[in-house]
Amino acid sequence: MKKLITGILAAGVALAGALTSASAADKSIIYVSPNPIGNNPFLVLGRDGTEAAAAKIGAEASTIESDTPQAILENLYAAANEGADIIVALSFSAVDAVSEVAPTAPDTQFLIVDACPQGDRPDNLHCAVFREHEASFLMGAMAALSTDSNTLGVVGPIDIPFMHRFTDGFADGARHVKPDINVEVRWVGGQNPFSDPVRAKEQALALNAAGADVIYAAAAAGNFGIYEAAPEAGFRIIGVDVNHCPLSSDTMYDVALKRVDQVILQSVDKIMGGAKQDFASYGLAENGVGGVVLSADADLEASGCLIAQDKETVDAVRKIADQIVAGEIKVNDPLAAQ
Repeated sequence: MKKLITGILAAGVALAGALTSASAADKSIIYVSPNPIGNNPFLVLGRDGTEAAAAKIGAEASTIESDTPQAILENLYAAANEGADIIVALSFSAVDAVSEVAPTAPDTQFLIVDACPQGDRPDNLHCAVFREHEASFLMGAMAALSTDSNTLGVVGPIDIPFMHRFTDGFADGARHVKPDINVEVRWVGGQNPFSDPVRAKEQALALNAAGADVIYAAAAAGNFGIYEAAPEAGFRIIGVDVNHCPLSSDTMYDVALKRVDQVILQSVDKIMGGAKQDFASYGLAENGVGGVVLSADADLEASGCLIAQDKETVDAVRKIADQIVAGEIKVNDPLAAQ
């Protein structure tokens, strides 16, 4: 009898394990991008993070690309109707759509990265945001330590409050090192400000003609136009989001990293753990933003970034990062006044 009971219990455990595995395999995470992904590094990281999070929990991952605000809304409804367990959306352009859809699908968890609706949120709507101004501050300090002309430039996609976390943060970091430095800003504008390399290149060349010898490329997919302009005109650049130093023909100092993929992984962990209305802000202290300069020495050496060749500047920028984390340097957030 004892052996029979043991056998039944063992079979029950095996069956429970099989059901758990089947349940995990039946889970799905759908990534709804705000724009066509193409070569936009920010959107690529969103897809990579979603796929990594799905693999970690044994779920199926899929992507739906949007090309208009209306398409974002329709795609979110479609993902919810498909019975997705978790839907991941990116950027401020998805805020209104996620706010509309989430209350209609209480059994689906919604994660919006890089933005968050204001006011009350339903329990199934989670937010993960970045403190981009901290990484931009570091890049501005680096640029100020590296410039020969005492004039720096920034190319951003469009003049909206959020993008000032890049432009203002960069300028603040530069002036922290050199109070009298000149920082000029140009906006891509046009119909596709986040994916127009031709206009971004034109703005970078105009900044260089005005004396900027280091330019912060913060124009999303338009950055590839700036990468092309840098070796042609002889200026140096600093990128955003992911390490593109190997693509920049030895013109890129560093990158203001935004670890979207890691943030999605951490956020999905919290959601799977039962979190409600989770909100998290990721900055230097949380390793959500940073720069290649903060990598381990071996990784920095292999990065392809010009900053690896300047140990004095590396040490100076790392010290500034430590001071920000410790609260000794307060980095202004342009959105705080909004």
